[in-house]
Amino acid sequence: MKMYNIIVNKIENRDYQTNDKLPSEKELMNQYSVSRDTVRKALNMLEQNGYIQKSKGKGSFVLDINKFNFPSSGVVSFKELAEKYSSNIETFVEVLECIYPNKNIAKGLETSESEKTWKVVRTRSFDGEKVILDKDYILKKFVDELTYDVCKDSLYEYIENVLGLKIAYAKREITVQNATEEDKKYLDMKGFEMIVVVRSYTYLDDTSLFQYTESRHRPDKFIFVDFARRHQC
Repeated sequence: MKMYNIIVNKIENRDYQTNDKLPSEKELMNQYSVSRDTVRKALNMLEQNGYIQKSKGKGSFVLDINKFNFPSSGVVSFKELAEKYSSNIETFVEVLECIYPNKNIAKGLETSESEKTWKVVRTRSFDGEKVILDKDYILKKFVDELTYDVCKDSLYEYIENVLGLKIAYAKREITVQNATEEDKKYLDMKGFEMIVVVRSYTYLDDTSLFQYTESRHRPDKFIFVDFARRHQC
């Protein structure tokens, strides 16, 4: 782990650049005074976590880490994620309105089409490129008022710290789809024809479903990460 973390820091600090070849296993053994087994374990972890690509007979090469690591488990706001990165990140509120949901949105919220719902459409800019389109639908009976400033800053911070509600858990579905005209309108697609779609159903601590979100990601900028432990039945 110590060797892994040292190399990760070198990659993240750009001591090792994208496409750079790492030192050989023997050179790493000598540099860090460790066994070949330790070197190989560290390199395997680096590869599994998206930092390097190992090529048989050629060595290990640094990958482009100019991506967000989005946890596929846990409930984290975009603001909380963005605070981990030093890149220039900005949120733009494209739509904020109170609507009566259509059939599909009502189904996502497990409610009726007569239930007033906030529709919030936001784009997320990463180093000057709009690469996420977030479409949030929030039941008005839980969140009576919303403003552009709140939506630009953090919905979850407002819901928890101002309204005093407790967000407990979420269910997610992750798919890859063809990009729509809406995606191409709002995002800098750079010629990509596919989009990563994350649908989230978010619940309060009393098990009330209050939010349905469709988050659409340009595929080159994001890695979705999770941790799983095997338990035998």
